[in-house]
Amino acid sequence: MERWNEDGTAPGPWQVAFALAGSEPRIPPIRHLLLGMNAHINFDLPQALLAVITDAEFDDPGVIGYRAADHARIDAILASRVPEEDRLLEASEQPGDRTLIDRLMTPFNRRATTRFLKESRAKVWRNARALSLARRDGPAPLRARVVELGELSAGRVADLGRPGNVIRRLARDGFGVSLAGA
Repeated sequence: MERWNEDGTAPGPWQVAFALAGSEPRIPPIRHLLLGMNAHINFDLPQALLAVITDAEFDDPGVIGYRAADHARIDAILASRVPEEDRLLEASEQPGDRTLIDRLMTPFNRRATTRFLKESRAKVWRNARALSLARRDGPAPLRARVVELGELSAGRVADLGRPGNVIRRLARDGFGVSLAGA
């Protein structure tokens, strides 16, 4: 965000998300949330896992099992927060931000959000593993995979920024991104 505020640049999907945030017509808060969550989960989290898990640990089923269980606990916490966060989000909306269809779909959207989180975070693990494999081949292959991850994530954020019902698009296309071979 600091880079964006300083010079209008940001890594991969954040560039797209920040540009959409300031675009006209105004996008509703739920869209901002989805753009930021998508950029963070799909782009930042695989790299964060890579920063805290060594390549040897990626090869150790016990370590990965422990880390994955911890990740699943976070998924459960996030899922439990969806209804309250949705109420808080709704309080920040302007008239017209939620259409009648949006309101009717609220129960479905809340259940779907849990599925999207689980699905995308599973992809995070596969992408982190792919980054670990690239890291073993050296800095250039790792950089190439991070660039690929950034491009995939930016494309997904751009897709979510398009007008129309985002939840239906997510249900059709999924939330996360997958590196080739991940």
